[in-house]
Amino acid sequence: MPRAKADKDRKIFVLDTSVILYAHNSIMNFAEHDVVIPITVLEELDQFKKGNDTKNFEAREFIRLLDKLSMDHMIHEWTPLNGKTKGNFKVLMNPDNKVNANVIFGEEKNDHKILNAALYLKENEKNRKVILVSKDINLRLKAKSLEILAEDYETGKIKNINELENTGKYILDNVDPKAINTLYDSGYIDAKEILGTRKRKANAYYILKSDKNSVLAFYNPEQNILERVDKKLAYNIKPKNAEQTFALHAITDPNIRLVSIQGVAGTGKTLLALAGALEQRREYKQIFLARPIVPLSNKDIGYLPGDIKSKLNPYMEPLWDNLKFIQNQYKETDKEYQKITELVNQEKLVIQPLAYIRGRSLSNIFFIVDEAQNLTPHEIKTIISRAGENTKIVFTGDVHQIDTPYLDSQSNGLSYLIDRVKDHPLYAHIKLEKGERSELANLANELL
Repeated sequence: MPRAKADKDRKIFVLDTSVILYAHNSIMNFAEHDVVIPITVLEELDQFKKGNDTKNFEAREFIRLLDKLSMDHMIHEWTPLNGKTKGNFKVLMNPDNKVNANVIFGEEKNDHKILNAALYLKENEKNRKVILVSKDINLRLKAKSLEILAEDYETGKIKNINELENTGKYILDNVDPKAINTLYDSGYIDAKEILGTRKRKANAYYILKSDKNSVLAFYNPEQNILERVDKKLAYNIKPKNAEQTFALHAITDPNIRLVSIQGVAGTGKTLLALAGALEQRREYKQIFLARPIVPLSNKDIGYLPGDIKSKLNPYMEPLWDNLKFIQNQYKETDKEYQKITELVNQEKLVIQPLAYIRGRSLSNIFFIVDEAQNLTPHEIKTIISRAGENTKIVFTGDVHQIDTPYLDSQSNGLSYLIDRVKDHPLYAHIKLEKGERSELANLANELL
């Protein structure tokens, strides 16, 4: 097969199981370079192929892809990847190395077998650069201790997370006070009167300031106007700062069908999303509030005592706490208080683990996904692709608080969503910056 580059210029990438469970098509994303799958990886994938989680889907899809690519080839021999610009792949059997990672680290385990595969290639492909690709930081560190080049799987990874977080809100100083007065009096103003030639992003929020006054505004992309944003109550929950005001506006705007809210603990993400959903309960058939289950200490919930309900209660309790907080804004005799109880009893408001909702039809539903930073990009895509008519989805989370192995602030689903969908007319993003839970909680976030 003719090649644009000589063998010495083509690298050999050794893929760890974590990369394939993150993206089953990762094998296709190494340009003209060659890819090696240690046999240990296939053995580990065999354990993941059964189940309904995303990792199970990724394992099954990769096995099917490998079967399709190999066709009549023996997989332990170099086999072309589809496409003229692609390299080859092969599965490497457990090699007999002079340098053995199991001996060096004093324990026989799958990670060390994968390291042995990279060591074998490094020894036997001396004119090629061999790189271990893994989303397991500890495995990468072990590789580097053996003088093996190691790196994270970079495809789809967000480069500048700080710039990404600030998407959606802008502060403009030295605005003409007359323009601000017009915005106050009329409720809207032609965008060019304030933004001039600045690039306008769909559904962006602005804090406009002059030396005399200030105003909160929203850019309406359909009419090319700035609209005044006022603080409004949502089921008796009142925004406490500008960012919360923007978030509630996006949550309750019927033209915005997809919202992401980023913020540290105590900024009110989930509370605002739930209050906004309750305020619009008549517009939707159901309100779903869900979060992914992240097993404690990476152990499956089967390790926990009790039936399935008692196993899941600790994970769902924070969501119930938010609902109780909203309900307690009223007296027990108030119709609003009783309405929440009625919604729960009639299953018009459902709080469940995300896995229980996957596969359901999401038509005429207000869907809140909490802790979205613990989802993979594929899971985010799967959830949104289930949306039917008159469905709104709100993702909340903190991209710096990752509890799932192999995800980080740059590769999690929430970061991926913000990066890929920004500036779309159906989407709005808000970052909540100030903790409003309590002064004590603020102390923890700021000083500890």
